[in-house]
Amino acid sequence: MSITSTDERIAPGYKWVVLSNTTLGVLMATIDQSIMLIALPDIFRGIHIDPLVPSNSFYLLWMILSFMVVTSVLVVSLGRLGDMFGRVKMYNLGFAVYTFFSLLLTITWMSGSAAAIWLVAMRVFQGVGAAMLMANSAAILTDAFPENQRGMALGINQVAGISGSFLGLVLGGILAPIQWRLIFLVSVPVGLFGTLWAYRKLREVPRRIGAKLDWPGNITFALGLVGIMVGITYGIQPHGKSTMGWSSPFVIASLAIGIGLLVIFGLVESKSEDPMFKLSLFRIRAFTAGSISTLLASIGRGGLMFMLIIWLQGIWLPLHGYSFANTPLWAGIYMLPLTAGFLIAGPVSGILSDKFGSRPFATGGMLVAALSFLLLELLPVNFSYLAFGLLLLLNGLAMGAFAAPNRAGVMNSLPPQHRGVGSGMNSTFQNAAQVLSIGVFFTLMIVGLSARLPSTMYEGLVNHGVQPKVATDASHLPPVSMLFAAFLGQSPIEHVIGKQELARLPKKDAATLVGNSFFPSLISTPFGDGLKTAFDFSIIACLVAAATSWMRGGKYHFKEDDLASIGNST
Repeated sequence: MSITSTDERIAPGYKWVVLSNTTLGVLMATIDQSIMLIALPDIFRGIHIDPLVPSNSFYLLWMILSFMVVTSVLVVSLGRLGDMFGRVKMYNLGFAVYTFFSLLLTITWMSGSAAAIWLVAMRVFQGVGAAMLMANSAAILTDAFPENQRGMALGINQVAGISGSFLGLVLGGILAPIQWRLIFLVSVPVGLFGTLWAYRKLREVPRRIGAKLDWPGNITFALGLVGIMVGITYGIQPHGKSTMGWSSPFVIASLAIGIGLLVIFGLVESKSEDPMFKLSLFRIRAFTAGSISTLLASIGRGGLMFMLIIWLQGIWLPLHGYSFANTPLWAGIYMLPLTAGFLIAGPVSGILSDKFGSRPFATGGMLVAALSFLLLELLPVNFSYLAFGLLLLLNGLAMGAFAAPNRAGVMNSLPPQHRGVGSGMNSTFQNAAQVLSIGVFFTLMIVGLSARLPSTMYEGLVNHGVQPKVATDASHLPPVSMLFAAFLGQSPIEHVIGKQELARLPKKDAATLVGNSFFPSLISTPFGDGLKTAFDFSIIACLVAAATSWMRGGKYHFKEDDLASIGNST
C-alpha cells in the first residue's frame, strides 16, 4: 500500500472550489430525492395513470423509494472504488451519470404503465449517479481542508444536503403544475455546469493504490440491503385482508433473506484481504459512535417529512381553506422553517466544532431534537401555525447542530486512505435508516388509524346519506389508501365512494363529503393517536443518539501513528 500526497501543490483557494462544487453536487442530488414527493400528482396525471388503484401501488411507492434504496445500497461500494481508483474520478463520473439520466427522465414519450416503469428505471440510474456524488464528496472535502476547518466545510456540505430534501418540496410544488417534466429538466443545466466545473478544477489528493475489488462482499451486501429495503417497502402495503403486509410470505422472505445475506456479508468481510466494508474502522471510537448516532438520528427524522406532509395536506391545510389540489405546494412552503433551521445551525455548529470538538454540539443537538418532538406531540392536530413553525425551526436548528459536527467528527477520525469507504459507510447508515424510518412511521400511523378510522368513517358517511353497503366497503379500505390520497392532493372521500355514489346524494351532502372539513375532521383523532406514537419513537431514537454521541470522547483527529490500532493491512 502506498499513499501519495499532493497537498503542497494545491493552491490556497482550491479548498473553496472543492467546497462550492461538492455542495452543489450534494444539494442537487438531495433536492431530487424529495422533489417527486410534491410533484407526484402532476406526474401521474401527465402519464395518465391512477396511482390509487391497488395494482398501481408499485409505481407510487417505487417512484418515491427507488432513489433512496439505490443510494443506500451503493454508497459504500462507490466510496471504496473512490479510494481505489480516485475519488475525484468517481465524483466527476457521478455528476455526468446523474445529469444524463435526469435528461432521460424528461423525454418520456409513453403513457400509462410503460411510462411509469420508464420513470422508475431512470430514477434507479439517476440514483446511481447521486450515490457517486454522496459517497465521495465528504472524502474530497476532508482531503482538501485542514483539520481546523473541516467542521465548517463538512457542516456546509452536510446541511446543504439535508436542507435540499426540504427545498425539493417547494421546487417540486412550483415546477410540477407548470409541466411535470421540469422537475427533472431543471437538474440538467446545473448538472452540465457542475460536471464541466468538476472535471476542470478538481484534482486527486491522497488515494489508495493496489487494492482489489471485493466482489463477494459487494454482492452479498447489495443483495442483503435490497432484500431488507424491499421487505420494508412492501410491509406498509395492504396484503389480503390485512391493513399491512408484514405477515405476507413475500415480505417475511425478503427480510429473512436480506438479514441472512448481511450476516454472510459480515463473515465474508472478516476474512477478506481487501474488504469493501472495512470492519476494523469500528475500532475507532469516534467513528463508531458517530456512525451509530447517524443511524439513530436518521431513524428518528427520516419518516418525519412524510408525516408532516400528510398532517399538512390531509388535515391542516384543508381545514384552513386550501383545496386538496393546492395542498402539495403549500405543504412545502409551510415547512420552510425546518430548512431555515438547518441552514442556520449547520455552518455555525460546524465552525464551533472545529474549535471545541464534535461531542457537545452533536449531543446537544439530539437532546434539543428530542425536546422539539415532545413539543410537537403536545400540539393539537389543528394547531396554531406560529407554534408549529417555531417548533419546526427548533427541530431544524437541533438537527443542523447535530449533523455538521457529527459528520466532521466521523471524517476527522478516518485514515486518509479510507475516507471514501468510511464516508460511504456513514452515508449508508443515514440513507438506509431513512427508508427504515419511513416503514416504521407508516406502520405506527396505520396501526393508529386502523383502530378507530373504520367505525368513524362508516358513521360519518351514513349520516350524510351514503348507502350502508358503500359506506361499509369504504370504511374497510386500507388506511394507507387514505394517507396516499391526501398525500397526492386528491379528495379522499371522492376516491373511496366513487363519483356515481356522490351523484346520487343530495347536493348539500355531496358538497359536505368532498369539502375541506369532512375528511380532515374524520381522521383528526385517529391520525393524532398515530402521530403521538410516531413522535414517541422519534424521541427515544434521539435520546439514544445523544447518549451514543457523548460516548465518542473528546476532540479527535486521526494521526498516522494510530494505524496500528485499526490494522495496517487494509
